[in-house]
Amino acid sequence: MILTGADIAREVRAGIIEIGEFDPARLEPNSYGFRLAPELVRYETDAIDCYAPPVTVREHIGAEGYVLEPGRFYLGSTMEAMGSARYVATLHASRSVSTLGMWIQFSAPLGHCGSVFPWTLEIAVAQPLRVYPGMLVGKLAFWAMQGEPLQYRGKYTGSTSTVASRLGAEGPAVPRVHGPVALRTRRHGSRPAAPGLTRTGPTDAQGLS
Repeated sequence: MILTGADIAREVRAGIIEIGEFDPARLEPNSYGFRLAPELVRYETDAIDCYAPPVTVREHIGAEGYVLEPGRFYLGSTMEAMGSARYVATLHASRSVSTLGMWIQFSAPLGHCGSVFPWTLEIAVAQPLRVYPGMLVGKLAFWAMQGEPLQYRGKYTGSTSTVASRLGAEGPAVPRVHGPVALRTRRHGSRPAAPGLTRTGPTDAQGLS
């Protein structure tokens, strides 16, 4: 069950939902509006290895704004630390930002109960777009749970700002393939692989089992 804006305000006053610098003016019928923090993170590696620490560059968004470029991927964060030990939360873009061709979340919208920190945003744009620190970019919705809550204790616990991927902390789940085994020459008459993909045959599959 999703909470109404009035429910969110009530639970904030009771200390059950935590929202930094809470402003009742940003309450919506079923969510709370959040702002873009003045920092962005970009990956600098041409090809990212999932299990290696990523090389990143941090950029500051000044009062004059920052132009996001299409074809690049950025990480940002909410200005507010938000979450709850009793409710789960889901993150969504605001319609006004979405209709400008800006994405702030691709595939990680869920905030577990017990996770209270600034949310990292996954940002891309369809065309050059100037953004500003403190602008409203999205909303957080809170949901009641069924069953005994299990508090989040994951690798992003304690985050205070934008956080790059920490997938490398988990280590590879399968053997990593290097060298000529990972490459195949196209046979005459065969269909080319899609750009960015390596065509593999039965031998490759067996080597990864």
